Amino acid sequence: MSRTRVYGTEAIVLRRIDFGEADRLLTILSPTFGKLRAIAKGARKTTSRKSGHVELFTRVQLLIARGSSLDIVSQAETIEPHRGLREDLARGTTAHYLAELAEQFAQEASDERPLYELLSGALVALCDATDVALIARYFELRLLGIMGFRPELFRCVRTADPIELQSTETGRTWGYSPSEGGLLSPAATGFARDALLLNALTILVLRTLQSQPWSQVRALAITPYLHAQLERVLRHHLNFILERAPQSRRFMREVIEGSTLKLSSHEHAQPGSKTPPNTA
Repeated sequence: MSRTRVYGTEAIVLRRIDFGEADRLLTILSPTFGKLRAIAKGARKTTSRKSGHVELFTRVQLLIARGSSLDIVSQAETIEPHRGLREDLARGTTAHYLAELAEQFAQEASDERPLYELLSGALVALCDATDVALIARYFELRLLGIMGFRPELFRCVRTADPIELQSTETGRTWGYSPSEGGLLSPAATGFARDALLLNALTILVLRTLQSQPWSQVRALAITPYLHAQLERVLRHHLNFILERAPQSRRFMREVIEGSTLKLSSHEHAQPGSKTPPNTA
């Protein structure tokens, strides 16, 4: 990182807390400087020129002065306000969750452009998406890939044998092990202590999330049962890597996904869905 006295950067506001009498302490994600903390002096004053530009989830252009302990935001100009994320509870809680994941994975003084672009795109999609839970799953799986934890979804992680699937297969399951990094053949599943059992449709949708752009993923019609399976897999994988659950996840599930992720006692093991692109 350059040690110039003042530097500029584009950023997304991940978190903010009140600091002192009128300031805000910001945690931001920069594509070129990674995770940063900086003080926005006077940002809580109604007359402050910065206040509207350092709201949560805002994509902003900043001019920052280096301080002895904390850097100081000198100027701020909004690029994309993402106002809808602060006006809708479901979208806002999902944005909190994505921001928390980004903060946990981002490094300081590091080039984080792929993570920045992923988060920026997810926040834009959240503003008008009808299925906010699907955005969360897409973000989680793409995040794992960006940070070097891309799950293996096409071969058995123990034998390296290809796993070929058809969405119409019923009554057959494959294992998924977070500790081993992905799918297991039926024969290898019993050797993994943390294996989760998945049906063919769940695996095919995971492959779609991993390999297809959001423009295609957003067209999927996901049933409540399938939403629950996707959430379960990615929750276990992220918990294994982070060694703890993100604090905002529970609230997000209660607010957004309560009815979506609740399994009905009469729901079948093979739910219906639009068939995802064939990525087998």
